[in-house]
Amino acid sequence: MKISVQDVCFSYNSRQILKNVALEVTEGHVLSIVGPNGAGKSTLLKCMVRLLKPQQGIIYLNGVDIASKDSKELAKAMGYIPQDSREVFSFTVMETVLMGRKPHLKWGVTEEDLNIVSKVMKFMDIEELAERSLDQLSGGQKQKVFVARALAQQPEIFLFDEPTSNLDIRHQLEVFETIRKLAQTEGRIVIVVVHDLNLASRFSEKLVMLKDGYIYAVGKPEEIITRDNIKDVYGVSASIIETEFGPYVLPLKPLKDTVDCLK
Repeated sequence: MKISVQDVCFSYNSRQILKNVALEVTEGHVLSIVGPNGAGKSTLLKCMVRLLKPQQGIIYLNGVDIASKDSKELAKAMGYIPQDSREVFSFTVMETVLMGRKPHLKWGVTEEDLNIVSKVMKFMDIEELAERSLDQLSGGQKQKVFVARALAQQPEIFLFDEPTSNLDIRHQLEVFETIRKLAQTEGRIVIVVVHDLNLASRFSEKLVMLKDGYIYAVGKPEEIITRDNIKDVYGVSASIIETEFGPYVLPLKPLKDTVDCLK
């Protein structure tokens, strides 16, 4: 399984958000997309799942243009977990996860569908929440349920948009451990938009750093997380500490010209 983005450009009205973006991701890897606010991270992800249509460029799934696939076929291949899912309704956790089977349903829920949902809930360690209403859960628990719903689709590719926003440290680690497990144990492609450079560095095999809508740098965390890159892309001076988990960013201060423009 492989997803390729070739020379994608996207604009909102006259404002260009993505500029000739090209990248390729293969199975068994976690790729994190990083960059400052407004760099185009979420827009790129939405183009990859066809929520937005690029004005230029093509996105291929195993060599086939995703524009040629019907919605049901695409949903079987790609599971999308949007940023800060705020769905509030009275469905139970079990019912919510079962919704992930929708692309596969023909005449109704089968025994196979129920077995898949049961396995997914066990994988995500949310079995004890099965009968709980979604609106009774904490933010971290909800996020795990939405990941489980995407898992129930059985896609080959998972796309997460800021999966740890508003989560505490424990739930951030749990979500990213699951993300890594999907890639390394389950052999899936996992693409994550994330603000936290240290989480991206620790849990990703590859980073794509965006700046002003174009790809500024691509490579392994130790190649991308550097003082010069942080300075150029984020406008921040930082110290980079090498750890057993990869480079760790310690922000020091915004650059002087960045501070001056705020006065």
